[in-house]
Order: sequence, then C-alpha cells, then structure tokens
Amino acid sequence: MKMSMKITSFFAVAFMTAFSAFAQEKTVMVGGAEMYPSKNIIENAVNSKDHTTLVAAVKAAGLVETLSGTGPFTVFAPVNSAFDALPAGTVDNLLKPENKGMLTSVLTYHVIPGKVDSKSVMKMIKDGNGKAMAKTVQGADLTFSLDGKNVMVTDSKGNKAKVTTADVYQSNGVIHVIDKVLMP
Repeated sequence: MKMSMKITSFFAVAFMTAFSAFAQEKTVMVGGAEMYPSKNIIENAVNSKDHTTLVAAVKAAGLVETLSGTGPFTVFAPVNSAFDALPAGTVDNLLKPENKGMLTSVLTYHVIPGKVDSKSVMKMIKDGNGKAMAKTVQGADLTFSLDGKNVMVTDSKGNKAKVTTADVYQSNGVIHVIDKVLMP
C-alpha cells in the first residue's frame, strides 16, 4: 500500500511539474490560436486561422523544413487579408508549380536571418535617425520606420506594411504579423 501511494504521489508530482512548466509559458494569441514559444515557426503558424494562405504558400514553396529548422529566423507574416488585397489571380499564379522560384523569392523576402524583436527594430530605427534597413534571406533589403507608434516595413517597391502584432516568440525565432504582402 505504501509503495502504491509513493508511485501515485510520484506521478502526481511529475504531472504537476510538467503542467506547471507548460502553464508558465507566455503565449500570444494570433489568428485565434495560442502561439507557444516552445514550438517552432511552422508548428505555431499552422494553427493561426489568419495565416492559412501563408502556410499554403510555405508548403508550395517547399520551405516547411527550413522554417522548422534551428534558425533563428525573423518572419514578417502577412495575414490572409494581405494576400486577398493583391491583384486578382496573383496568389493562384504564385502557387503554380512552375512559379515555385518566384514564390520562394517572395516568401524569403519576408524572412530576416537571426532573431530581431521589436526592441531591436526600434533601436535600429533610432540609430538610423528614423530609418533602418535589414537584408532578407532573399537578398534584398527591407526598410523599417515609424508612423506614430506603429512600426512600418517598406519593401523594395515602396509598399508599406504595418506590424500589427510584434514579438510572437518561437523556439527558432520570432514572428511579427503584418497587414500587407511585401514584394522584392
């Protein structure tokens, strides 16, 4: 009987310890789903109802394994409405197998190597007298600035996206949700 109580107590303590560690994890809600810092970019993104187009594009481009890797990566993740705002047929055209190279270029333009949180972006902007640039995995630059208190990301064509949710930490980097698709 004493051994049974010890075993039961052991499992109860083990469960509570595991639950406590999980419960202490600070999550951010994105697209109606909790984003867990212990999960990687892909493991979290697939749960966001606001990023189904982005996830489909990442799969079509063959970037799931890369964005599940060690990183770290900083991803500027456009919401579905950002893709919907593109000219009619753009997304369907990019998702065609023969356009995989172009799709990969667009997607990797949304990724900066390293873990760049909002504090780092703000410092870069301050140090750059109101403007900062960062090279993307695709190879071209993104420009960061402020519009009031909003961080804006400008692509090489002059289009501006607003960061709507910053610092969604992942095990392999950080995601910043944006309201527009960036074009190299």
